[in-house]
Amino acid sequence: MSVPDRRAVPALLQVDSILIHLAGRNALAEVCRYLVHEFPHYPWVGIYRREDAMLVLDAYNGPEATEHVRIPLDRGICGQAARENRTVIVDDVRAAPEYLACFLSTRSEIVVPIHDGPDVLGEIDIDGNQVKAFDASDRRFLEQVAAKLVDAVRKSAAEPPPPA
Repeated sequence: MSVPDRRAVPALLQVDSILIHLAGRNALAEVCRYLVHEFPHYPWVGIYRREDAMLVLDAYNGPEATEHVRIPLDRGICGQAARENRTVIVDDVRAAPEYLACFLSTRSEIVVPIHDGPDVLGEIDIDGNQVKAFDASDRRFLEQVAAKLVDAVRKSAAEPPPPA
């Protein structure tokens, strides 16, 4: 699957609109909802915020919750993307021993860092239900989305934690 420019440009404008109207965790949740709704090959989208050596789930959208609401930086594909400060695409999670299983339906994953200057502030994590669900066009598109989320992730860090 892919995200051609003819779909990426209006989607990025929609993300801008969300971020104009919402802030913090509410904005992140709406971006997740929008991406799941607009791109069928993104069935589960989460946004994690980095807290020291931990990634904390700030928002997600998908058919079910993940048990991985806190991920140490030394574990999983999410930890790898943060440690290496780069986008990681896994074509088949069943062939990736470092993958932290969330859902039986997940077959591929893309994790895109959200940069605050040279540092990783957080990341977008997307699970796909097909092998090789993500390609270079997804990487380009999601890296552009990630660049837009910096202020929302910063504001989310200042908000009180959601109720348990």
